Amino acid sequence: MKTKLGHLTYCTNIHAGKNWAEDFQILQQHYPEIKQSVSAGNPLGIGLRLSHSASLELQNEDKLAAFITWLQAQNAYVFTMNGFPYGEFHHTVVKADVHTPDWTSAERREYTIRLFKILSRLLPDEQEGGISTSPLSYRHWFKTPEELKAATKAATLNIIAVLKTLVHIGQQTGKYLHLDLEPEPDGIIETGQEYIAWFEQELLVLGIPEIVVEFQVSATEAEALLKKHLCLCYDVCHFSIGYENHREMIAALKTKGLRVGKVQISAALKANLKTGIEERRAIKNSFEEFNEPTYLHQVVALKEDGTLLRYPDLPEALADFDHAGVKDWRAHFHVPVALTDINVLQTTQSDIIEVLKLQKEYQFTNHLEVETYTWEVLPEAIKLPISTSISKELNWVNNQIDQL
Repeated sequence: MKTKLGHLTYCTNIHAGKNWAEDFQILQQHYPEIKQSVSAGNPLGIGLRLSHSASLELQNEDKLAAFITWLQAQNAYVFTMNGFPYGEFHHTVVKADVHTPDWTSAERREYTIRLFKILSRLLPDEQEGGISTSPLSYRHWFKTPEELKAATKAATLNIIAVLKTLVHIGQQTGKYLHLDLEPEPDGIIETGQEYIAWFEQELLVLGIPEIVVEFQVSATEAEALLKKHLCLCYDVCHFSIGYENHREMIAALKTKGLRVGKVQISAALKANLKTGIEERRAIKNSFEEFNEPTYLHQVVALKEDGTLLRYPDLPEALADFDHAGVKDWRAHFHVPVALTDINVLQTTQSDIIEVLKLQKEYQFTNHLEVETYTWEVLPEAIKLPISTSISKELNWVNNQIDQL
């Protein structure tokens, strides 16, 4: 739906479809109820997630036409997509394989191009469209600096190939599409500063000559095209986990002329560990309730000297829970954004409110997407029926926006 801060939706990666038939059935089951609760009299956008399998199916003209007809009947529209998870994302062990295939592969490149071709058909004429994607790869797969450097270059070249496609689609259709790279814990690009460094030192260096040749433009025009079509996906949970300063990051992006394609509105878990023995035991027990086997739940610990300790998953962090000098934990577990506390733990909801205030101040994106994909693995005590849960989150965000 259109708010004063941009188009607001939720990401359908919360649903557990394995193919397009299941995806469409789930949308038909849940979307009308969500829309009635959130935006009964006005259009409500959809943040569409398609797996590799679903994207192949939706290339079929009859299936695509049927979906477009349904969207029109529902007063719905698609303006953003999630192209990060390629394969199954529920009812299986995902962990680091969420990055598979990574951006070093032709499979990731062709999947993303296919998604953009679908989005170009779904996107309303007056709107821009974006697709969020993996931060190149999972950094722990590369054991030496040389391997990491080679992977970064190969991934960047595949991204450039996608950006060329987006320029061509724009020339042919007039539609503005952007790829939104999403920094994430343990990705090759993990932080906002790493994104800026990669953009300037890798993407522009490799991309400008390619764009100059492909489109017969100047180097300055080529740089502008790269900055137009490659944007940042600002996942609030991910930036919060790394204790990044939101105002400083948005200001740095603005200074560099780098765009934010989408804000993913998401909350992490956190806890203050500078407490008594009994309180610490309760905190550890509460984190153990979130130690589930489907997704990676990286933990970043803040030490009293200001340095950070990074753990690849909750089991490793829990095993080192009594590490000396640690005063705060933040864990990569997307929890419902309307919650401030879960048992003795807190959420990073205040970061969401801060980012929304910055959006009001700077208007740095047009796309806002609630992303709480972990619904199926949430502790039962905080799990609502899925349509109710999605509606509650969207209404909470919309209320926050109205109060700004």
